[in-house]
Parts: sequence; C-alpha cells; structure tokens
Amino acid sequence: MSTDSPARPRLTVGYLATPSGDDGIALAVAIARKTGAAIDLVCVVHPVPYDGHPGVEQYQARLENQAATWLAAGAARIPDDIETRTVVVVDESFTDGLIGLAQQARAEMIVVGGTGDGLISRHTLGTVSTELLHSAPLPVALAPRGYADRTGVALDMVTVAVPVKPTTSNPLPFALAFAEQAHLDLRLVSLVSLESPFDDDVSRSARARRVEVVRDLLEKTRATVDSDLDIEVLVADGPTLDEALDNLQWDDNDLVAVGSGHLGAENRVFLGSTAARILRWTTAPVLVVPRSGDTTSASS
Repeated sequence: MSTDSPARPRLTVGYLATPSGDDGIALAVAIARKTGAAIDLVCVVHPVPYDGHPGVEQYQARLENQAATWLAAGAARIPDDIETRTVVVVDESFTDGLIGLAQQARAEMIVVGGTGDGLISRHTLGTVSTELLHSAPLPVALAPRGYADRTGVALDMVTVAVPVKPTTSNPLPFALAFAEQAHLDLRLVSLVSLESPFDDDVSRSARARRVEVVRDLLEKTRATVDSDLDIEVLVADGPTLDEALDNLQWDDNDLVAVGSGHLGAENRVFLGSTAARILRWTTAPVLVVPRSGDTTSASS
C-alpha cells in the first residue's frame, strides 16, 4: 500500500509590482492559510523581437531580471510558513503565460487583483483579469481593490451564488469541495427580481411568490448536500437585481463563488451578466468557476 502523502494544492498568482498585485498576493495568502496550498508567484514578460541589432539578448535578460526582482519583493509579503516559488515566464500574452504556468503546475486556481482604478473595496477589471474571466480553463479568484490593506482577514465562509436560470453553470459542486477542503461555512444565495418598472402591489406579490419558490428550492438543494458543513440559505430580493444585491450583507471574511454564463465554452470561465453585476456590487473576493455540463439551478 502506498504511503505517499497527497500532493499539496497550488495557487498560481499573477503578479505585477503594483497595489493590485499586492491585493492578489493577500487573497492567495488567505486561501493558502485555509487550504495548505503552495503559491506560485508569476510575472510574465514579453519577448523582445530580434531586429538584427546587437544587444537583444542582454535587453531580454534585463527585463527578466527586473521581473525576478519584483517577484522577490512580492514574495516577501508572503509568510515564511507558506511554500512559495517565484517564476518568470516569457510570453507574448500575460494571460496566456499565466494560464500555461497554471496548467503546467496543475494549479487549483489562478489568483489576481483587479486594477488600481475604481472604488476601494470594489472590483475593477483590467486587461489581464478581463481576459482571464472570459477564457481561463480553471477557476479564477479576483481580489477587490485595497484587499491587501485589510487587517485580520481570515476566510470563514463561501457564499455561493446558486443560479435561478438553468442556462447558468452551477458553481456549487466546486464551491462545496473547496469549502470542505478549507473548513469554511457555506451560504447558498439566490437573487430574485422581476426587473419590472413598477413597484406596485401586483409586482410585490409576484416577487414574494417567487421568493418562496426559490427559498423552497434552495432548502431542497441544502438537503442534497452530503456534508457536515454549516450551511445557510438566503434569498436576496428587490424590484431590480441591483437592489436585490444591495440587500446582501458582505463580510471581510467572505469569498463569493459564481458560475460562468451560457455563452462561454464548456470547461472555461466566462463572466456572465449576473455574475458581472455581483462582481460590481460585492466587497468580497470573487471566485469564478468554469462552465460545466451541470446547469442545475434553483429553479430547475
């Protein structure tokens, strides 16, 4: 009988020497603390095209050395008890280089920050994060702006956006496995809104009936989860989706898991319209799970 211990899970963290790069590191550390994962801190540099002039190789080496210096500074932000390696990747595309390294390392997910623009504690997508959220073949975790400045962060709950539309891939299977691995509580959330221009008795009554239907289905979903985790069920509703989202309370120690939209390829991340609005509203990190063949929803 083999006595080999299971391989340590790995996180691929895309890094630039910017505040958003530090946000990504902070999220990776929070996840590694709970899962025991190792961190691959990665910086991608473009290859210098050969133009017939001397010195190209030396210039390329300077770029790679600069990236290695940035990575060393970033790695210094990671506690010593978390296994870490730094990797400089040469690729025409930062996104492709990051995905390639993640696949080679068999990472569980890619972790990045957003951009330095936008509101503190909110999500703002840059070029790399946008490309990842529309093409990555493995889950992508995105840190909100300023996440590195939060103190005492310790993940304690995964909030799962259980879709009410059967066309949206359900992130629950991955989120459940992650929560069990990390010993986190689970909160199952569905959003209900009629997107009606009217806020009259008829509209409110229709929404109330919809809330009861969705809550009942969420309870049935909870009953099918074979786990010892503490599982909460919540329906957030409002006249519009944005108002429903505004009624949700987010905690510094939350991680929000969302599925991919139906327009994306199977086994790829694709940020759908509802997930994009969740991303815009939440102050918690967001984990986007690739689209799978499972489109079970709270209304199916």
